Amino acid sequence: MFAYFLEKLSTWFETAERSRREAYLASSSDIVQLEQRIRSLETNGFSL
Repeated sequence: MFAYFLEKLSTWFETAERSRREAYLASSSDIVQLEQRIRSLETNGFSL
């Protein structure tokens, strides 16, 4: 039961973080800024 709860909590956090990154990328004003943001996320260890 505890493992199930931890799995669901982990999935929820991963989904929330993915949504946050997508919103961050979507708010780019142009392609140059989008590429800079993608590069910044990749440099800091986030996969897209």
